[in-house]
Amino acid sequence: MRERVREIRVTQRRTTDILEIEQRSGSGLWSADIALVRGQGSTIWDADGHSYIDCLAGIAVASVGHANPRLVRALSEQAQRLIVCPQNMGNDTRAAFLEKLFTFISPPLTRAFLCNSGTEANEAALKWARAATGRTKFVAAKRGFSGRTMGALSLTWEKAYREPFQPLRYEADFVPFNDLEALEAAVTEEVAAVFLEPIQGEGGIHLATEEYLQGAERLCRERGALFIVDEVQTGVGRTGQFLASESSGVAPDMVTLAKGLGGGFPVGAVLLTDEVAKSMPPGGHGTTFGGNPLASAAALAVLEEIEERDLLSHVSEVGTRLKEGLESVGSARVRAVRGAGLILGLELKEKAAATIAALRERGVLVINAGSTVIRFVPPLVITREEVDEVVEAVGAALTE
Repeated sequence: MRERVREIRVTQRRTTDILEIEQRSGSGLWSADIALVRGQGSTIWDADGHSYIDCLAGIAVASVGHANPRLVRALSEQAQRLIVCPQNMGNDTRAAFLEKLFTFISPPLTRAFLCNSGTEANEAALKWARAATGRTKFVAAKRGFSGRTMGALSLTWEKAYREPFQPLRYEADFVPFNDLEALEAAVTEEVAAVFLEPIQGEGGIHLATEEYLQGAERLCRERGALFIVDEVQTGVGRTGQFLASESSGVAPDMVTLAKGLGGGFPVGAVLLTDEVAKSMPPGGHGTTFGGNPLASAAALAVLEEIEERDLLSHVSEVGTRLKEGLESVGSARVRAVRGAGLILGLELKEKAAATIAALRERGVLVINAGSTVIRFVPPLVITREEVDEVVEAVGAALTE
């Protein structure tokens, strides 16, 4: 079997060097001796036949679990009918997806631009902010992450991602997260939009306070900027609400979604107010693959699963169970446990890579969120029993 893993890895690296890049960064995410080949629910298997509880989920992507029957059926049936349909023509599956989507979304967000990823969604939001305001500058938060394409990279704080490609396309000021005074000083009449994550995923699982999000919205309204919430990782039920920002009571001008929206199939979306949507000049933005019938079928299946299985309530319950379990571990190596629902971070007083590897040996896959934080973003369908197994594995790994 080890030979098979090496064969898979060698073949994969003919097309990408991401394994080598991530190993140099010391993130603890990639392993040269593992190749994943099959999944079911919250369990995933490697080429050696080892099983893992998947608290990685493709980085918060496999929202309704691996090999979800409804999702598999929807993709199969749609593929037999129609795969391609440009967005300038109507499609029944796309219409059904959008109708269902806006049962989860409240006005004034009434329009959607469909694309293929979170980075694409943020790129589109940048352009709409320019079109709607005529301004060119942006404000984002330190530790924030919005993607790695040349536009979205302007809003990503990590210097290792940004510096090799400077000067970047957009000018952006970065302010401390949850510091309303700093934000007030940064939002000037030159600013087109403020981009904020309600929970910083890549940046260490830091939660925005209600006061901070409400204050950001107020400042944008007062100064003619747009308020944009990046829910690429936190949206689609991951916190026990469809949007993590709902609890703050804010009404953003745009919200960006992706990751869990397609349950593993590439789907992204920008949710917009009608006023912002109409600001884009004719032909100003578009996409070939976004909103195609296959992607729409996947997203519709995900939304139906969330609704019919009451996954928002389930996420609140098992997320609380996981958070309390992690807090109860009681290791002197733990600095803090943060998060909401099923996006949780275990901050250590040391680099996380060794503990991530130890968890993998104990049958739990996780990912880092910065050098010292272990991120838990399992499928929304993870069970209570699986949560308890994860907590037990964390306790064992931290005793080493």
